[in-house]
Amino acid sequence: MPVLQKPIPALYTVYILRSTVRHASLYIGSTPNPPRRLSQHNGEAKGGAARTSRSSLRPWEMVGLVSGFPGQTAALKFEWALANPHLSLHIPPSSRLTVSTAVKANGHPKRPPTSIMGVLSNLHLLLRVPSFARWPLKLHFFDAGVYATWQRWCATANEPLRSSISVVTDFKPEAVTNTIDQQGETETSEEAQQARPWGIHALPLDYQPVKEHVAKGQAVFEFEREGDCVVCHKPIHAGAGLHVVCSNDGCEGVGHLLCWSRHMLLDNEADDILPIQGHCPKCKGEVLWGDMMKELTLRLRGGKDVQKLLKTRKRRAPKPKTASQAAEL
Repeated sequence: MPVLQKPIPALYTVYILRSTVRHASLYIGSTPNPPRRLSQHNGEAKGGAARTSRSSLRPWEMVGLVSGFPGQTAALKFEWALANPHLSLHIPPSSRLTVSTAVKANGHPKRPPTSIMGVLSNLHLLLRVPSFARWPLKLHFFDAGVYATWQRWCATANEPLRSSISVVTDFKPEAVTNTIDQQGETETSEEAQQARPWGIHALPLDYQPVKEHVAKGQAVFEFEREGDCVVCHKPIHAGAGLHVVCSNDGCEGVGHLLCWSRHMLLDNEADDILPIQGHCPKCKGEVLWGDMMKELTLRLRGGKDVQKLLKTRKRRAPKPKTASQAAEL
């Protein structure tokens, strides 16, 4: 059966779910669409998980997530490791922060009780192990208390995260407050309805953030403006090999995939084969390997996605005026 080749997805996440009724109840999951998945967990849409179906624990909220996974398989691996840190082979036994002290009836280790500090400490650990440390990941927090817990752990951790993993926060605006009406239904204040989207509802679910980069790549190769490789300075032949375009605005630096990789790994003392970040030889601006790979896979494998992203909407022609309207003029 042939392997389906797809571009790097616009968004794929591993999230931390917490019951708003009982904060000790947590759930780890993965999804390309956090708002839709949250609706499923809360019973507002079909789907969800059996562990989150108890009405006594609803509604649930997503208090944090990790984004930037290159695909579903990668996200599922990270999800399982975070949900099972006492079993995951991604964590060396000597580095485990969570250890099972009980066994199930079948003899397998029993999952230890979880807490938000336990989840965050293992999250910090997984973001540093070789299996995941070089992926283009980003950490998001949507609850101030959970973020404070994260900061407390980071202050005591022996090793920091690598600098290319950004940690961003997007907490509920003060204007967004809910009240309960006489029928017991939740209603949102007028100020809340006018507030900006926040948290998971502000995450881009499509390729819009890379639209300019994608458009530039399409123009460069369609009109054969590749020129010479910005690294080795040899000619780039259209249609022969894999070519990468600088992601910085105003720069059309193009290079061979292998040349870009070697250039970005040049100052790295470790024997890594996967770059993380570096600088464009042409514009000298900082570039992220993950951003350039997303554009490359879209250009090679995402024809329909690119057409949808770059499609220009036609302006509607004004309706002809009626005789009475023309007379008024």
